[in-house]
Amino acid sequence: MPALPSFARCALLVLAPLLLPLAPAAAQSPPPPLPVEAFFANPPLEQVRLSPSGRYLAALSAAPGRRDVLAVVDLATDSIKIVAGYAGFDVVQFQWVNDERLMYSVGDTRVGPGGQYEASGLFAVNRDGSKGRQLAARHADEGIVATTGSRLEAKLLPWNTFMLGQRGAENSDHAYVASVEYARGEVQSIDLLLLNTATGQFKTVPRPALVKHWLLDNAGEPRLAVAADGNQRTLHYRDPASGEWRKIATHTRYVADGDTFWPVGFGSDGTLYVEASAGKDTTALYPFDFATGKPGKQSIIEARGYDFDGALVSHRGKLLGATLRTDANGNVWLDPAMAALQKKIDQLLPGKVNMLSVPSQADSPWVLVRSFSDAAPTSFILYNKQTGALNRVGNTHPAIDPARMGRQRPVRYKARDGREIPGLLTMPAGGATRNLPLVVLVHGGPYMRGSTWGFDPETQFLASRGYAVLEPEFRGTTGYGSAHFEAGWKQWGLAMQDDIADGVQWAVAQGIAAPERVCIAGASYGGYAALMGLVNDGRLYRCAVSWVGVTDINLLYNGRWNFDSGTGDDFKAYGMPVLIGDQVKDAAQLKATSPIYQAARIDKPLLLAYGGADRRVPLFHGELFRDAVKKHNQQVEWVVYPEEGHGWSQPATRYDFWTRVEKFLDKHIGSAAPSRAAP
Repeated sequence: MPALPSFARCALLVLAPLLLPLAPAAAQSPPPPLPVEAFFANPPLEQVRLSPSGRYLAALSAAPGRRDVLAVVDLATDSIKIVAGYAGFDVVQFQWVNDERLMYSVGDTRVGPGGQYEASGLFAVNRDGSKGRQLAARHADEGIVATTGSRLEAKLLPWNTFMLGQRGAENSDHAYVASVEYARGEVQSIDLLLLNTATGQFKTVPRPALVKHWLLDNAGEPRLAVAADGNQRTLHYRDPASGEWRKIATHTRYVADGDTFWPVGFGSDGTLYVEASAGKDTTALYPFDFATGKPGKQSIIEARGYDFDGALVSHRGKLLGATLRTDANGNVWLDPAMAALQKKIDQLLPGKVNMLSVPSQADSPWVLVRSFSDAAPTSFILYNKQTGALNRVGNTHPAIDPARMGRQRPVRYKARDGREIPGLLTMPAGGATRNLPLVVLVHGGPYMRGSTWGFDPETQFLASRGYAVLEPEFRGTTGYGSAHFEAGWKQWGLAMQDDIADGVQWAVAQGIAAPERVCIAGASYGGYAALMGLVNDGRLYRCAVSWVGVTDINLLYNGRWNFDSGTGDDFKAYGMPVLIGDQVKDAAQLKATSPIYQAARIDKPLLLAYGGADRRVPLFHGELFRDAVKKHNQQVEWVVYPEEGHGWSQPATRYDFWTRVEKFLDKHIGSAAPSRAAP
């Protein structure tokens, strides 16, 4: 392999202490498990992106004791420059505006949401570090200007101005940004601003309604606006010739009907591609027919047994293919040259998923590869089409040794009613395959996809401690078709919970899991499921770990809980009664399936953790449940992280929490657990 570029050499030198091999405890003993920091430290390298021409590479770079910075590599000269870095905060997000200029936002990654008192701000800088400019404020009272019309004076936009997160034209100093209007903590509408990142001047794009989502076309111009009102979602299309908006579809918002579709992106010829079911159980990618107002009859990309979940990949206005998520992520190429390139790179990097990214505007020799496997964290690699050389840029988890990680495989098992349940099973390294302690890791949501094949710090940390890990995609999980999704409606604590228990029974029947050494764990809905596992199947589980977990379904309606920051009240009115349960009609069921009312049935060890600044599942969910369960069960470990929100944002929190999890599991189902027969 050719020599690493200087950017990689610098990154590896900084991280050298983390890469030193661990000495074995004794000559014949296996090395100790990797420390918790190896799994849960902030990535030293992330958001790696080629410039529009492909000559430059930008990335966020971190190092111990240093704030995250934005660095740019000139691939022609093999030189690197830090173009944005601060003593008091971190660069947290960026995008290319054109080949010479970048836009970015900042934040403080050393404190959790509860300690944040500033917004992310918005800044721009040239790739050589020159002509830096602040564009949007970080304080609510700093440089506020109106978000309508245009400004001739260079004043800061208000704090609620953010990057759009979509690729623009990338051929001028202009970029589209989002101005978000809030009310009671929820997104009411989003204005689209065309911002000159060099002068700070801007112009507001006329909107057809209270827009919640904008979609740029292949040329980087606003072409679609999605409005939402109550239980209706309306799609508006902007005519390229006249610039006028017109409605093209109206759908129900939370419970899809047969005609529902979602816009994915545009081709270079103006074709709108949408995700739709077209009367089938699973969705696929279709071209939209403006004449009929419906998706076309022939799908473009379809994965049998899976809903389409991906994004379009374009180059110089040409649609090349798409990303696609099935059991794993991957690329599907419509372009023969890209398909051949994928084959060549896969041969050079065998056993890995290799996601390709190409420059947007030029025939550059460089291709950026994001390469990973179940045991190997993401590596960013540059491939040169002219020389065939691979240059490794960096790794998200440089202290991880893939040879010491567990191996993961997709599995399918039958639930008690015959429904097939997908899942992932990760086995610890070392060769043991039978009679293992098992952790059932339940995903949150619950109406979303869970894990996908690939390296996951939480799963691999557990596997590194000797546990098999089962991650079930219980009914209600999206991505596997409408029947699997709809089978989970109003099934919190019922059939959804049974699917998880049936996965444990399957693992026991296969000889994988020791029946007396099973623990259930999860966050958010997964935390709820962990608690309900002890309620419904107390003889199946020895313990439970629940973090930021829902404890009372009625509190989702009545408490200070926010399911979706953009649609909280509407979701409570139109989504929750169908998906979770009607607060009046299903009152008895909601009470019977809420852990807080069933706390007296829980007599197994519990580890409970919450964030003090959590707005989605506020702390009182945990406090009320803790008080209820401790009246009769003293095997409760309780921890609060005051500055954290709905999940752990700080490395120190992750280190502390997962160290607690390690000790808790070891005590109850691990090597320190007393030997006992299955119930």
